[in-house]
Amino acid sequence: MMRLSERFVLQALRTHGPSAQVALARLLDLKPQTLSLIVSRLEKSGFVTRLRSIRGRVGQPSVPIALNPEGAFAIGIKVGRRELEGLLIDFAGTIRERRIIGHTFPDPRKVFGDISLLVDGLRGSLRRSQRARICGVGLATPLSIEGWQNILGFDRKITREWSEIDLRQRVASLQSCAHYRVESVKDTAAACLAELVQGRGSEMRSFVYVFIDTFIGGGVVLNGHLYGGGNGNAGAVGSMTLRTSRSAARATQLLDVASLWTLDRAYADAGLKKGAWADGRALLAPWRNVTRAWLRKSARAIALAINAAACLLDLDGVIIDGSFSREVLQSLLSAVDAEINGYDWEGVAVPPVLAGRVGHDAQALGGALLPLYAKFSPYSVQLNSSAQSDVENRF
Repeated sequence: MMRLSERFVLQALRTHGPSAQVALARLLDLKPQTLSLIVSRLEKSGFVTRLRSIRGRVGQPSVPIALNPEGAFAIGIKVGRRELEGLLIDFAGTIRERRIIGHTFPDPRKVFGDISLLVDGLRGSLRRSQRARICGVGLATPLSIEGWQNILGFDRKITREWSEIDLRQRVASLQSCAHYRVESVKDTAAACLAELVQGRGSEMRSFVYVFIDTFIGGGVVLNGHLYGGGNGNAGAVGSMTLRTSRSAARATQLLDVASLWTLDRAYADAGLKKGAWADGRALLAPWRNVTRAWLRKSARAIALAINAAACLLDLDGVIIDGSFSREVLQSLLSAVDAEINGYDWEGVAVPPVLAGRVGHDAQALGGALLPLYAKFSPYSVQLNSSAQSDVENRF
């Protein structure tokens, strides 16, 4: 069992990067001798390594301590409505291997076999000695896979089956995962977690995170911690109501406007091939006009959500990311900035809107971080009551 003091040292190295022992001791308020003993134990266990010494102008050269990438590995699986994505990451959070299996909708009669293929393939990319250091599997999945069936138009029988499945439990029972701890969290919360740890998380204490995929969702970080809420609903920006209509079957939600399924449907209605948002084609003819129309509508809706969030939470900023290309992201950010100015901000500070740094891999990467949290983080919180297990909310 890893000691709490060792976890705090690993936390500091992950947050601040390679550090000299003197600086690390000062940061953690530890005596140099105490820190030296902790570092020695971690080095012996293979979790940290000493880098080449750095010679300063005066005094002895310093030897930075860093996380050892070979110290542990983890597997993340994104169970998306368009695809399964599997990532293998090392102890430093670097992606070592990526595998993707596409589908039109995750059919429960097939998806668990595909998850086994992904886990086996990712594990097989490592040497035998490295496989022994895989600490678990993390799942990033929509809070309600079976939801919005009337929009997506999929077989009601399939969506009904999902409502009766405990995803984490089923994956844990797979032979490929039998020896691993399996964690699960909402996909957009996982993406937010990846941004918190590997992206802009060190720059802000409190922010709302927006991730645009098949649907739009998000996460909330308060005082440096990802907040999931008792029901896992925190950050569910896609469900925010934009307007109501007595004649409509239901109120219009943000996901009805600012989601990639909406953009793909617009492409199809214009006789264009779907998926252009994934690369540079989206902003070129003949997709350009359709994309720009979607950007205008989406930006207006997202700006409304930001205004509402800023009135409830004291935010350092808003981070927007998604599965689309970086060019589309930058265009969306510009459009959101323009729309935000159309709201009355008297009495409320306007939060800066920034681009996420992780991109398409955010959900699967966040899933892969979960088992590392469970084993190595000094902090833990239950992010999602349906996960049935405590997971860590920050390194």
